Amino acid sequence: MVCRFFRFRDQESLPSQKRQNISCLSPLLVPWLSIFKAKLNDIAQIWDGFAGNMAQAGREKRMGDEIFRNKVTWFSFVFSLLVIWVHSYNAGLYLDGMPQMAAVYRLQHGIGDGIGQVAVPGFFMISGYLFYRDFTWSKLGEKWNRRIRSILVPYILWNFLYYMGYVIGSRLPWMTDVVGKGRIPFQLSVLVDAVINYTYNYVFWYLFQLILLVMLAPVLYPVLRCPWSRIGTMAAFWWLIIAGKELPLLNVDALIYYSTAASFALAKTKWVEEKERGHTNGKFYTAGGFGLLAVAVILYRVGLHRAWISCFALCRLLAVAGLWMAIPGNKLPKARDFMCHNFFLYGVHFAFVRFINKAGTRILPAVPAVPLLLYIFMPVLILGIATVLGSLLRRYLPVTWMLLNGGR
Repeated sequence: MVCRFFRFRDQESLPSQKRQNISCLSPLLVPWLSIFKAKLNDIAQIWDGFAGNMAQAGREKRMGDEIFRNKVTWFSFVFSLLVIWVHSYNAGLYLDGMPQMAAVYRLQHGIGDGIGQVAVPGFFMISGYLFYRDFTWSKLGEKWNRRIRSILVPYILWNFLYYMGYVIGSRLPWMTDVVGKGRIPFQLSVLVDAVINYTYNYVFWYLFQLILLVMLAPVLYPVLRCPWSRIGTMAAFWWLIIAGKELPLLNVDALIYYSTAASFALAKTKWVEEKERGHTNGKFYTAGGFGLLAVAVILYRVGLHRAWISCFALCRLLAVAGLWMAIPGNKLPKARDFMCHNFFLYGVHFAFVRFINKAGTRILPAVPAVPLLLYIFMPVLILGIATVLGSLLRRYLPVTWMLLNGGR
């Protein structure tokens, strides 16, 4: 019998004794070598399956991350438009003392105080989640460094620009009434105060709070990462707002929004991200989102009736969470380029809102339709101005654009 596993070029040249030994060993070797070959095939199949699963998992993770990032962009964009509504009230400018003012005022504040008030809590929650997503102590320096570029540098630069804008505008005869603050002193002490305390750019109170919250990472992370300390810490925060207590510099409601989202990033990321992949319980997840929105509406009505600040805080938190759950990320189209520059839109919007409203009182008739239409379409007007201005800056002053937009 000829061995199939050991072949020789010239088997006839082997000594007869060796040929006999090989022939005798062949029946013993063949079964074992067959088993060995089968095992190798099994291992190869297992490895191929493992590699395929790993590749599939990598593709799903990248796809899930893209869906998550796209959803964050969409929400940030919508929140930026809502902020514009919050800062666009103009009924008093056009209709002061007129009987129609009350109806326009109620309508504008119904939009701004109702829907618009979820915007800034939404910003806090997105920021808190992103900062603590995949957070470890080793990443603290890296995350702080990124926030210096994306938050602190633009905060200083925008506050400086707003101060200089008021200084110059208050000295131009045709701009004095539009500025409406008298002659702004041009002094170093006033400049420092404006840059640090957002004196002439009060909408940046949000960024001031966010900077403080980012600095508190070494304090928040240890207490939010452990379940029991997390529960106790959040209970303490809610007690502060229910009892009407205040903290030095830091807003308690901002701390609650930010820390709640940070807690989910540290412990329950699947509740935030995994549902975007079309699981079988996706419908229940979406239904839960609408349920939270319904509870938020009830809390808002209770807050109005009882004047309870805690009701408003919980209402806004649940409204943001409900919107996130109710809108499937995998159903959202890819965000357009103009939707990706929300920080610049947030930074530039207040100057143009104020200018349009105040300049409009000089050239537009004092009829209810004017302030109402201006208010409704103000987000579109400001978005168009910011998009054109941003395009020009990106093309001709890319470094300035990068600094103003936080490197985004």
